[in-house]
Amino acid sequence: MIYYLSKLLTPYWGPFRLLESHLLLLSLGAFIAAVLALILLPKLWKYLPSDHGKAILGKDGMMSAGKPTGAGLVITLVSLPVIFLFAPLGIWDSFVVLSLYFAMLFGYLDDRAEVPWGELKKGLLDAVVSLSIAAFLFMGHCKDGVMEVWLPFCKILWSVPWWIYIPSAAFLLWFTMNATNCSDGVDALAGSLTLITLLMLALILYVVIGHRPVADYLLVPFNQSGAAWSIVVMVVAGAFGGYLWFNAEPSKILMGDAGSRFLGILVATAVLVAGNPFLILALSPVVLVNGGGGLAKLVLLRLAKKVGMDIGEDATIRKIRFPLHDHCKKNLGWSNAQVLVRFVILQLFVMPVLLILFFKIR
Repeated sequence: MIYYLSKLLTPYWGPFRLLESHLLLLSLGAFIAAVLALILLPKLWKYLPSDHGKAILGKDGMMSAGKPTGAGLVITLVSLPVIFLFAPLGIWDSFVVLSLYFAMLFGYLDDRAEVPWGELKKGLLDAVVSLSIAAFLFMGHCKDGVMEVWLPFCKILWSVPWWIYIPSAAFLLWFTMNATNCSDGVDALAGSLTLITLLMLALILYVVIGHRPVADYLLVPFNQSGAAWSIVVMVVAGAFGGYLWFNAEPSKILMGDAGSRFLGILVATAVLVAGNPFLILALSPVVLVNGGGGLAKLVLLRLAKKVGMDIGEDATIRKIRFPLHDHCKKNLGWSNAQVLVRFVILQLFVMPVLLILFFKIR
């Protein structure tokens, strides 16, 4: 909204042209969202549901019991008006943003439920949201009925039809959302790892994808919506940065499924806007291994059971706990602080190396 208002105001006062600067809008949006989160969260968390803890994890699993959870509802609702105020989004991208909030809402309703929702119910709702976002992205960003996708280690731009793009993109959205949700088990872990990812995503969308000379130089498709999406990503990063102020160990509030699911599906959405679905491997390596490994283990064990394979208790796959942060705490004796710092260090070192490989070795 502000972006378009600048065109009307500039004739009356020249400096209003700065309101067309995506960099200015990005910075102001992130700052305002962070301040709003810092101010509003302490005032509103008494209205949020209480966490039930995880009895299956013993004493450590019950440390969060009684704390306010579902803060993702407040954080994302704080972000929504800021997004539409600062990000010049098209109609289909606006539908994508609104669809992200259904993922958050389903997570919040699960947070509030006395009896947690079953896997089937959550999985089907996740699938509906993921398919909707994938379809809106295709309609908003396709060219001549196909979506241009670039891949690592290859200079060719692939033209992907809707019947391949939509289900493939939906799977990426579904998997990343659930992997991020599974990583939310140590104070500030999922939030900190995803915050790093969001900051890098904003940089890529603004400097590379949304800037034609750089996109042409790196042989990736230019997307004029890239700069607008960098604003969306930074506004959410600002709001969750404000939340992490209160979530540092020992946490006062938890974002719950409402926050972790929203963060996961936003990261996957922004990766799809960047045009390379495999970027998720470079941008969220620790989250995918930590949370996604648990999903992969569950699938492998169930498939093995169906085909009659007997994987005994001594098998390596059973000895490794997932999410991986549980393995580090229970089997390696790491404290929560050690898990957080070491996982963040891994993210900070691995992510830049992988990104260089993805962008330059082609």
